[in-house]
Amino acid sequence: MHLRPSSMGAAASGSREATWWDKCRAETPGCKHVIHFNNGGAALQPQCVLDAVQHYQQQEAVWGGYETQRRLSRELSLPYTALAELLNCSPNEIAIVGSATSAWAQVFHGIPFKPGDVILTSLAEYGSNYLAYLQVQKRSGVRVEVIQETPDGDINIPHLQQLLAQQPRPALVSISHVPTSSGRVYDAAAVGAAAAAAGVPFLLDACQSAGQMPLDVQQLRCDFLTGTSRKYFRGPRGIGFLSSSSSSMAGWEPAMIDIHGAHWTGKDSYTFYDGAVRYEQYEVSMAAKAGFGAAVQYCLQQDIARCWQRTQQLAEQLRQMLSQRVPGVTLQDRGAQLCGIVSFTLSSHADAGAVREWLESRQPPINVSVSGAGSSRLDFTARGLQEVLRASVTYYNSEQELEVLVQALQELVDSAQQGGKSRV
Repeated sequence: MHLRPSSMGAAASGSREATWWDKCRAETPGCKHVIHFNNGGAALQPQCVLDAVQHYQQQEAVWGGYETQRRLSRELSLPYTALAELLNCSPNEIAIVGSATSAWAQVFHGIPFKPGDVILTSLAEYGSNYLAYLQVQKRSGVRVEVIQETPDGDINIPHLQQLLAQQPRPALVSISHVPTSSGRVYDAAAVGAAAAAAGVPFLLDACQSAGQMPLDVQQLRCDFLTGTSRKYFRGPRGIGFLSSSSSSMAGWEPAMIDIHGAHWTGKDSYTFYDGAVRYEQYEVSMAAKAGFGAAVQYCLQQDIARCWQRTQQLAEQLRQMLSQRVPGVTLQDRGAQLCGIVSFTLSSHADAGAVREWLESRQPPINVSVSGAGSSRLDFTARGLQEVLRASVTYYNSEQELEVLVQALQELVDSAQQGGKSRV
């Protein structure tokens, strides 16, 4: 089933914009088969990404792995140049690694923390990152302090400035730009400005924001920014990236090094090669790397500012439709700025996983995701939540798809109310 844009969508966006995103849908094979609202998990790949991955693997089968790496060097250089253009940095400041977590860990676990060091983070920090804080707290005796939020759910900059002014000075500010638990977008530029003024390094996890919205590492003033291929960039799984300012690279070594990024100069000595290659490892999926380059290039071709505008419009429309038409729904997004991630709960269905499975069983399948307390425990605890349903939209979604999701949820809630018990 190939869902066409609704007349409502064409009227809202204008014929030119409707033609643009309809072309993106036509270039996305998955749009013919599913209604995909799990773009914050792993988005549907455009055909050009699939072609890039398959072409690279075919070449490996014909010529051999190392030989193909030399033959297709241009394809393998594309992630560096395209990301540099998108993020406003140098290709030499980009590293390509196996995942966003690997990129983040290469920076974080390379910091030589000492007993008493302080890490500043956010209330909505991602679970994997916070586990790393707890690990170095146990190993090295650091303290983790949580920056307060404003009433509307953003980072409380005055409180951050107070924490940055304490002595000894904090060792690191580390936050997730967009948390996994809701659609809020933290004011990362304000955080970066405060950290820079205090002379404290700033590590920004942009896993959910990179590819969704325009990012400029100069304006963000982050020392390190990490992200992934599979989410809003619409690339393959198994690839992440890191942006590191040239000045920040000199401060710490990566957590792990090998002969790809460092030169063994003598029995007891080594030096790093120039640039962010020091954060990379020799072995990575080259086919996925080529696909990621195609994905970032595709993102640039679509104009990320235009993509971001449409994503916000669709997300706001979905929030309005859910709140006005689905009984018992509670929107769980809070923040001064919201993105394409729409989180909500249903009073009639406490088991979000069962709702997800029910939606996925329909024809066409409707893909949503579930975020549980373990993914962002501080935030979930503060809001008294155990889990939320998450419908993460992006620019290739259509208004008709929003309607299908809302009607399905209406059907589910109506059935529970009429029958006295849930069907799922």
